[in-house]
This record gives sequence, C-alpha cells and structure tokens, in this order.
Amino acid sequence: MYRLGRSLAPAARFQAALSARLSHTATTKLFINGQFVESQASEWIDVHNPATQEVVTRVPKTTARELEEAAKSAQSAFGEWRRTSIMRRQKLMLDLQYAIRANTDALAESIVLEQGKVLSDAHGDIMRGLQVVDSMAGIPEYMLGTRLEVAADMDTYTVREPLGVVAGICPFNFPAMMPLWMLPVALVTGNTIMLKPSERDPGAAMILAQLCADVGVPRGVVNVVHGANETVDFLTSDPRVKAVSFVGGNTAGKHVYERATQHGKRCQANLGAKNHAVILPDANREHTLNAISGAAFGAAGQRCMALSVAVFVGKAGEWIPDLVERARGLRVDGGMEPGADLGPMISPRALHRAEELIQSAVDAGASLLLDGRGVRVAKYPKGNFLGPTVLDNVTTDMQCYQEEVFGPVLSCVHVATLDEALALVNGNRYGNGASVFTQSGPCARRFQSEVNAGQVGVNVPIPVPLPMFSFTGNKDSFLGDTNFYGRSGVNFYTQLKTITSLWRKEDAEVDGQSAVHMPTLH
Repeated sequence: MYRLGRSLAPAARFQAALSARLSHTATTKLFINGQFVESQASEWIDVHNPATQEVVTRVPKTTARELEEAAKSAQSAFGEWRRTSIMRRQKLMLDLQYAIRANTDALAESIVLEQGKVLSDAHGDIMRGLQVVDSMAGIPEYMLGTRLEVAADMDTYTVREPLGVVAGICPFNFPAMMPLWMLPVALVTGNTIMLKPSERDPGAAMILAQLCADVGVPRGVVNVVHGANETVDFLTSDPRVKAVSFVGGNTAGKHVYERATQHGKRCQANLGAKNHAVILPDANREHTLNAISGAAFGAAGQRCMALSVAVFVGKAGEWIPDLVERARGLRVDGGMEPGADLGPMISPRALHRAEELIQSAVDAGASLLLDGRGVRVAKYPKGNFLGPTVLDNVTTDMQCYQEEVFGPVLSCVHVATLDEALALVNGNRYGNGASVFTQSGPCARRFQSEVNAGQVGVNVPIPVPLPMFSFTGNKDSFLGDTNFYGRSGVNFYTQLKTITSLWRKEDAEVDGQSAVHMPTLH
C-alpha cells in the first residue's frame, strides 16, 4: 500500500508517485490491529510538499474511539507477544532489517516528498535508523540477567521483562530514523507500541508499519495513530500506556514529560539543542571548515544535532571568510534534483521564524556575512527555501544565540582562549552536543573532560553515537532518566524482576533404582 514501484528510475518514480498522489489527494490511514484503516475523523491536517506547497496527503486527527481501538489492540496483543521467545523476536529484527534495505528507495522518496530533504540525506536518515534495527538483532546479549548463589541451595537471579503498551511520539525532521529509535527497541524487548509519527510527514512511518506486518509481526503489536494535541494527551494519560518516548521541541516535550510522569509513566524526552564547535588555531583547516559547513547547513539545519554555533579561538577567526565561501557554494534545490546540497524547510512558518531570528541578530549588532533569505529556486518558486546564512560577532545575549533556530544558520562567536570557550559552551542551557577541532591531544582531552554536553566530538562535527552506545543529551536537551537506544534504550523499555529460589539438596534424593528392562504395556 505504501511502497512505490521498482520499474522506473528514482527521479521518474518520484514524479510518477507525486503525480498520482496529486491527481487524487490520498488520505493517510491509521494502522490498527495489523490493518490499514480509514479514519472517521472530522478534522484533517494537510501535508504539503515543502518544495511546491502542493498537498500530498491528508492526515486525520484520530478520533477518541479510534485511539481506544488502538490501545485495546496493543493491550490485547501484549500477553502473547511478551511470551514470544527472544529468538523469535531476534529473527523478526533480522527480517525487518532486510525488508527496510529492500525498500530504502520508497522510504527515501517518501521523505523527500513530505519532509523536503535532499535524496542523499533521506537515505542517511534511513540508514541511521536501520543501524538501531541492526543492533537490536543482538538482543539476547542485552537481555542477559545476573545470578548468584546467596546461600546453600539458594539462588538469586534477575530477569528483564517488558513493560506492556508503550508510546512513541516522533518529530518531523527524521521521518524514518526517529520511529526506528523507538519501534525496534520496544518490540524486541517484548512490548507493544502505539506510534504517533509527525503529522507533517507520516509516510515513512506508514511504510515501516507495512514492513512490520510483511515480516510477520503479529497483529496489534504495532499500531500507528495520528493527530496533534488530543492524540498526545491520550498517549500520555491512558493507563494502558506504561512508557512514553518523545523527540521534538521544548514546549511540547515539557508538556509530554510532565503529563506522562504525572500519570505514573516512564518518559524519555529529547528536546531542543544549541550545539557548539570550538575551533582552535592549530586545527586542520581544510577538514575543520568542510566539517563545519556540512554540519551547520546539511538537512537545512533541521536536526537536533546541527552545528549552530562556531566558537573561534584567537587566530582561528581568520578562517571565517573561507567558511563563508564554502557555504556560498552549497546548492539549494528540490530534494530530488541532482547535486542538491540542502532542500526546503518544512513549512512557511518555520522559514518565517528563521528569517526573523536572522533579522533580530542583525538588529542587535551581528555581522551578516552571508544572507540566505530570499533565495530563489527557479523550478520551485513556492518552496520554503532558506540558503546557508552566516552571522559573525554574535554574542550570547542575542536571540539567535539563545534560541534554537532550526534552520541553515551559523552563528560565529569569538573568544581569546580555550578557557573562555569552555565557559561559553557550559553556560548555554542546552547540552546535546559539543565538538572541538584541534591537533593538540592535551587540549582535546581537557575539552572532553570539562565540557558539559552529553555527546562530545573531537574533530567530529556531529557526534551522534552509533546504536551500540546511546544518545546521551543532557541539561535542557533531555528530560528523563534513561536515554534512547543501545543498552539504555533496552533498560527504558524493560523492568527488572529479582527472583530468589530455594531447592534443597536433600529433596533431590529419589527412592528405588532405575529400571533397565524393556518396558511393556499392560
């Protein structure tokens, strides 16, 4: 239902799919109890292609009755699913891994159509999510318990058990990766899930639901619902939901966390960010400038680990003109166009907000070295395009520094020493990531030891850990106790049970001797 044909080249397939969807605007279905269901909603949300403003699908605000059906389906499926052997669940992860790889083009084209990413970045979105599926194929190791003989004939041991029904609430900026941070970890640990993709780009999540069904995930184990506030409020309050995973903005994230915890649920919430790169004068110039350019402007800056602040120490500030030229050379275009480096922003509203933050910086005294506002893309005149933008002489009291721009905007700050750089980074309220560029081992070691950020890069601009680790944002970038994916993710979706058993040695004695003659029937 949600996969595209394979007979055409990628660009032609994309255009064919777009034409088909625009000739009769499709509705996005619910996925309840293993079936795609047309919603009976009275309110719908239009999903626009960010490059053209054309409506590509309509997303329902799931009704109260439909939410109830999804929760009931997940709850009913949990009893049998939790008893499914870990080897069977591992096999399903291997099968899901294969199915995602086989349908990468369809997933990527859906992302380009609804979210606007360039095709190569859409593939990256999928691959980083697929790595979580890969790692969860090693679930037996993650689920191992502990055992100790605590007294004669007495053992105490621990086992990990699933929580029950869990919920995942996803943002718009990674339509495949974010569901894959949640869905495989929840499933392979024995939970059932109610997933709410972003109402702005649900297509990739619907393809993933189809693939789960294709590989044999039982009915009711995966349910996909849509909507906005009412759906979120249901997921964070319904007593059948035992845990909530959220990735998104600060306002929504705080609401989700507070509401979920008030209703006695576990909650992990990744929020906003302001990621810094500290550039020391001894850094490798070419590598540093290329890394910063890609990390600041890739994905149109719409990622929580985007590098949005460059802190130049001393003479490293002399490199800024070269950085501007690299940014100027990036191509802004539609996501399916060959050679495109960054596509449109998700919506006119997001574009307008970013443009306002740029102007606020100029009004406050920042130097606008490269202005991406008003960029025109001839083939897509209605697109939400913002070109790479570089602001220099930014100070920490400026709005563009204090808020997450979530666009292709880089703020450049100057300091004299590494001490000042560390104080600046640590003084920011966010703590997703921070990087240092240097060829000095002692400076790198000091930075990684003293910086207060959850993920640290040394000559790495976007230090997002691979799934054998976990995503470990801190400060105002994260609410909760247990992080996403990896061992932390397994811990989030499971609870420990500790068992103490006594089997007395003397009770093992058996009266009589074994019979060795041929048994006969009487």
